[in-house]
Amino acid sequence: MSLSRSPSPRAEGGWASPGLSSDFGSTGGTFSPRKAYLDLSVNGGASGSGTVTWANARAKTDEVNGYPSFSTRKTGFFSRHARRISSSLPQFNLGLKKDYSEREKLGRGRPYPYSGSWSDRMRTFIGSMGRRMRMRGLLVMVLILSIILFYTTPLHYWYRRAFFLGGGSKFVIVLAANIGGGVMDWKGPREWAIERDSVRNKRRYAKRWGYELEIVDMSTKKKYAHEWRESWEKVDTMRNCMRKYPKAEWFWWLDLNTFIMEPSISLQSQVFNELNKNVYRDINQYNPLNITHPPTSEFLDPISRSPSGDNKTSSIDLIVPQDCAGFNLGSFLLRRSAWTDRLLDIWWDPVLYEQKHMEWEHKEQDALEHMYNAQPWIRTHTAFIQQRKINSFPKGACGDDDKTYPDKRFHYSEADRDFLVNMAGCEWGRDCWGEMYNFRELSNKLNRSAWEKFKDGISERWKKIFKRKKS
Repeated sequence: MSLSRSPSPRAEGGWASPGLSSDFGSTGGTFSPRKAYLDLSVNGGASGSGTVTWANARAKTDEVNGYPSFSTRKTGFFSRHARRISSSLPQFNLGLKKDYSEREKLGRGRPYPYSGSWSDRMRTFIGSMGRRMRMRGLLVMVLILSIILFYTTPLHYWYRRAFFLGGGSKFVIVLAANIGGGVMDWKGPREWAIERDSVRNKRRYAKRWGYELEIVDMSTKKKYAHEWRESWEKVDTMRNCMRKYPKAEWFWWLDLNTFIMEPSISLQSQVFNELNKNVYRDINQYNPLNITHPPTSEFLDPISRSPSGDNKTSSIDLIVPQDCAGFNLGSFLLRRSAWTDRLLDIWWDPVLYEQKHMEWEHKEQDALEHMYNAQPWIRTHTAFIQQRKINSFPKGACGDDDKTYPDKRFHYSEADRDFLVNMAGCEWGRDCWGEMYNFRELSNKLNRSAWEKFKDGISERWKKIFKRKKS
């Protein structure tokens, strides 16, 4: 609110507005400030009296706050003729019948969809949509380009491998390549084909998820033959791998006759992201060996007498699947820890392999079962996983009866898209290369891209049409 400058009704003078009162004097019946100030443009400039009267101040205020376009003091040539020149300039009529007389009328600098022709409204609509979508389209293009660069460059490999991002460097896949074919038996074409497909499958999987891959030359089995250690070498191999990869946490052993059916699934999402749901500690859930559990000795601590240990995933150092006959070490997981070092030392002890190598048919596998049964401290750090999670069997792997009546707990299911298949025991009366070939082709079929599925669909329809015409 502006302060009033009306003369004060008081006899002694002064401003009427609060807070602006001062000493005033009266001159000629007009109130004005008693103290004068020098103004060169009023009352004759410096030669004048220098006293500003109320009338002069009011006249100067009106001149400042007025409308110069109507009461200009400039009298130059260009000033006098400016309006006449501007009024003679040509005007352009765009054909838009819009009234801009009102300040806030629609259509002034913004879309006005309710006037003009249909084409004008369409152009207005497209223009407004274009302005909105331009930035969105740019953002979408940047996103698509980033995704393309992520997968076409090594970025996705380093991202998945980084310890603080994907965590792939924490996992090592240990594959028994069996290059020499055993002690004295050299491989034929089928054995070479099995090794080639199995190694390629593991290489691609490890590269995709940033894992380490250690391919063990099983021709070194010859050095264990004179000590009856052949088939026990995986214990020594795991110890060597832990020394070779000091920053890795989990070591995944795989036999040569295994094939990863779903390479798009990481080991983390398959097992470790929900480890408490994927494993069980109480062997009584599935106990084909009929091991008495938990131990009942009064000299044991409460954790050893508990059927599920301490119920913490952090204490799990060994993850083993069980097949129809007991433990199966064709695919198992071992964690780096002090407990693991002690387990491997005892597992490799000469007492086990020298005195039991003739009694235990499955060598190191039977040795682990014996230690689990006899040593309570091993149970507290051991967990079991459903076999089909990491070690599905083909039909016939558990005997001739399961070819006709397969058990859903053990055998591979195409409908459920099991993660890995292990052709265990295929060398005993089954066709190892035939099983490997069939599962390889099935994996390629199940993991086709959308474009490959489209092409295969057209090819299959064409074959059906051609057969009908031919018949």
